[in-house]
Amino acid sequence: MKRMKIDFEDAFEKLAKTSLEKKKTTAENLDLDYIVLLPKTLASELLKQLEDTVEYLDGDLSKVKVFGKWHQIPRQQVAYEDDGMVYRFSGNTIPAKPWTQLLRSVRDLIKNVIGFDYNFVLINRYRNGKDHIGEHKDNEVELDKNTPIASLSLGQQRVFVLKHQDARKKGSDKRNVPPSNTTIKVLISTVNNIILNSSKNGIATRKSFIDESTHKSLLVSFFTAQQEYSWHQS
Repeated sequence: MKRMKIDFEDAFEKLAKTSLEKKKTTAENLDLDYIVLLPKTLASELLKQLEDTVEYLDGDLSKVKVFGKWHQIPRQQVAYEDDGMVYRFSGNTIPAKPWTQLLRSVRDLIKNVIGFDYNFVLINRYRNGKDHIGEHKDNEVELDKNTPIASLSLGQQRVFVLKHQDARKKGSDKRNVPPSNTTIKVLISTVNNIILNSSKNGIATRKSFIDESTHKSLLVSFFTAQQEYSWHQS
């Protein structure tokens, strides 16, 4: 069957003019909005296009240094950005790639929907239920504290879990964002300072509900950074 060809710029421009329902979840120092952004057909085709065009890091660029030893990250990732920026994570410094036209169109759609402009995107690709990202705070000094992080989830439905920084204490609650394969998760700047965003299976955002060996997903996270972007994670 021949694949349907979609003009994403035109589709996104029309979508930005529609009224999208915004949902909210709140807790102590947490104010998070989430939106079902894309119709199912458009979301599926966007995922296919990104699968065809995004080039992920490999070799030494896909490793992190933990306690003096280098380890392969348990996922695929890559960054795209405005000219001259780099991102740093766990001992590695990596030049980000120039924007592709498709990623620029996604960025512009999100800007039109939520009103914030972004100069950096980090794409994490979870190939199966075993791929994950460790608990982390998005509180690097290079991030613009006045601009929220916007994450677009595509592919297999997962749960997005937010924990207060004191969540390791007994009795702390976790708040689960209902899964959607087309959800923007917007974190206001104060949240970046206190919330742990986790994607590790068992306690994580990106947990597969069905067959953990086959279901893949992308988390496309947009940031605004100052000069250089520093990303510390494992």
